[in-house]
Amino acid sequence: MMGDSHEAMNNMMIQMMGEQGEEQMHVVMGKRLSGCDTSAAFPSQGISFMPMMQMMMGGWSSPTGLNQGNNSMMNFGFTPFGGFGWIFMILWWILIIAGIVALIKWLTSQSRGTYHHEKSPLEILKERYAKGEIDRKEFEDKKKDLT
Repeated sequence: MMGDSHEAMNNMMIQMMGEQGEEQMHVVMGKRLSGCDTSAAFPSQGISFMPMMQMMMGGWSSPTGLNQGNNSMMNFGFTPFGGFGWIFMILWWILIIAGIVALIKWLTSQSRGTYHHEKSPLEILKERYAKGEIDRKEFEDKKKDLT
């Protein structure tokens, strides 16, 4: 946490737990984040009002039961991929973005195709004759070639 939010959280912990409880909470967070003691217990008065802190620091329960060990938000322990979960998260977002880009390209090509249908060779030949680019004999010869 940064800035005012850290100070606000500290004030809230002091109100709920007292200064000694707030200090104990910081000690436990330091032990867990540093990896020194990942099973350090939170102060008893802190667990009831800080389930989010429990989840961030580890010790939360997953409905699938996949979070065995020190699976916390802080150490990117996305099970079942362990410490490499962040790679799969990045790949997932790349896939989502690529899909959106492909969809947009496809939709724009579909809309262009609806409004700009391609002319047949016979239509082009008729236009050239109408503009006077070719004479009647050349038009008839080319028309025979096309049909």
